[in-house]
Amino acid sequence: MENLSRRKALSLGVALGLVGVANPARAWAAAPGAQGAAATGPEWIWDSAADPLMAKMITGGHVPAINTAWASWVNNNDPLPSGVPAEFNAYLRQVNVLPSWADRAKLARAADFNRRRDTYLFMLYGLGSGIMSTVIPREAKSVYWSAGGADMQDRAAKTFTFGYDLAELGAFEPTGQFVVTANKTRVVHAAVRHLLPQSPHWRAVADETIPISAADILVTFHSLGTYVHRKLLDWRIPYPAADQEAFLHSWQVAVHLLGVPYEHIPKTWAAAERQAAQMLDPILTPSTEGIALAEELLGLTAQIDLGVTRGFLNEFVRYVLSDDVGDWLGLKRDYASAALVRTAWPAFILFREGLSPVMPGTFYMFDQFVRALAMLFLNKGSSGKTTPITIPTGNRAA
Repeated sequence: MENLSRRKALSLGVALGLVGVANPARAWAAAPGAQGAAATGPEWIWDSAADPLMAKMITGGHVPAINTAWASWVNNNDPLPSGVPAEFNAYLRQVNVLPSWADRAKLARAADFNRRRDTYLFMLYGLGSGIMSTVIPREAKSVYWSAGGADMQDRAAKTFTFGYDLAELGAFEPTGQFVVTANKTRVVHAAVRHLLPQSPHWRAVADETIPISAADILVTFHSLGTYVHRKLLDWRIPYPAADQEAFLHSWQVAVHLLGVPYEHIPKTWAAAERQAAQMLDPILTPSTEGIALAEELLGLTAQIDLGVTRGFLNEFVRYVLSDDVGDWLGLKRDYASAALVRTAWPAFILFREGLSPVMPGTFYMFDQFVRALAMLFLNKGSSGKTTPITIPTGNRAA
């Protein structure tokens, strides 16, 4: 599983999360323990550097040239792309650096942690975080009506680049790719902020006027990083304090690179849990768009033999999220599969972690299930090459 997951572990969750948008249902004040408390809540903060720039690039017709020019801009130490407007080049020069507070030792440990815990991370990001995003109403509606919502498999193939680059051992090093990938994603967010409010379909269902605030990105972080942190502890997987700190730090840097102000990024996991309890937990609920997205994603399983039934997949989603979420999404019950998941998955963990000498009879079934599920959502990246991140120029049609 190691080689597969180092390249592919985060794809589905990231595809639905970090390039999606969410927004808390109510105003939020900086959580205690955030890195400094600001008077203005993050729900009122967007991206003062990237937003006006991308509005100008889109209206000026520069996006196709930028997409062509930055296709070869991949590694963190690559020269900035040429053939783009000078203003765009100047912006990239300003943001394409790690923050001064980044700890390279922690970032290296986080990448090694991703490698060591790849199986659990894929299952949680994919069937947990990815499906959770469909019950974050504002995120689901924005994902559905943005350009990528028309082809979710293609969206997953394009956006798995973020997860792959974040999980690589040298992700933040000069020869890594994550700093570049994060900055490309930030630009895409700015483009969506300009484009999505022009969609009459999105406006008809949205209860905000501008998507992807700093709070939106923090909600997504909690549906990914904080959620995974909780589940690893719940499952009693060996998770030493140094790994926990490194894992959080990698997400802190990632969220910063996406444009979230430093003072709103949680300083500790305890602060992250408090922030998630305010921003994420209360807003989970179904929507028409979210139900459609969940069914489309889970329905993609028909394209490959996962070695399990759709009922098993439904029950695993219920297991890693809740029966409430399963009911909201209309996931049909399969009580035999439910019993299997709830007994066999803990036994799978115990054996994998060397905590039980008895290999469960279902061990290979779960192992192959994880592999097949990864390949399903990444078949467009199965050549080992990441799919380029491109800036959209429009929204989803009806």
